[in-house]
Amino acid sequence: MAGSDHEGRLGEEFFTPGTSSFTEFLAAHRPELLGTRTLPQGVRAPESPHGTTILALTYRDGVLIAGDRRATMGNLIAQRDLEKVLPADDHTAIAIAGTVGIALEMVRLYQVELAHFEKIEGIPMTLAAKATRLATMIRQNVGQAMQGLAVVPLLAGYDTTAPAGARGRIFSFDAAGGRYEKFGFHAEGSGSPYARGALKKLHRPDMSRDEAALVALEALYDAAEDDSATGGPDVARRIFPVVSVITGDGYERLAETETRRLSLAVVERRQSRPDGPNAPV
Repeated sequence: MAGSDHEGRLGEEFFTPGTSSFTEFLAAHRPELLGTRTLPQGVRAPESPHGTTILALTYRDGVLIAGDRRATMGNLIAQRDLEKVLPADDHTAIAIAGTVGIALEMVRLYQVELAHFEKIEGIPMTLAAKATRLATMIRQNVGQAMQGLAVVPLLAGYDTTAPAGARGRIFSFDAAGGRYEKFGFHAEGSGSPYARGALKKLHRPDMSRDEAALVALEALYDAAEDDSATGGPDVARRIFPVVSVITGDGYERLAETETRRLSLAVVERRQSRPDGPNAPV
């Protein structure tokens, strides 16, 4: 354990007043645990699984965040059932695209970061501060990103301090840690241009949860049709996208039975309309 002696006692650093940031604490006392080391000069990054298309959209009760399940490694399918959407805390979720191993480690550290802040300060971090903190963590990985091991997450949350009707918020990031708030909807990953095209056509801010989930699944279906790295609904293997919502009641992942029902409805509709539904006029 970091900072403990051979008898299991905590080290002096645990009792010294300091920052409420867990990553800053690690950087000061055990920087090797942050995993931000770059490869030696001239050494190429090894081929590793990459997550692909993720998206988020606001709707009547909050914000929805979703992702396909495929991870690729070059021209190979590395995994068919990757979990790309994960809760960060009770009212925030993060979806990952990019290098899977680094992204999952970053999510775990980010979850601890938010919990640590709340325990030290006695109050949860604001949503804008959560986005800024995640941007800082991405910036710490910029050396690896320059060597091809980039992480491009998407953050969605329910802001209890925002005006009614604007509490679902979405933040995107670039590989260098730039933070950008998106309004209405956004998508990241290799299939994102096609997903954003579908979202632009179908998104409405007053949608119900089921309507929002169907729009997200339609967008992922479009991405899978034109991007080989994005996986569509796998009916034979019963593998369907992960869809989660965040409302005033907190984070909720849609049950597998519900996601399956909605995915099959999209597949059935595409039998008669392969190009997808028309935008409402």
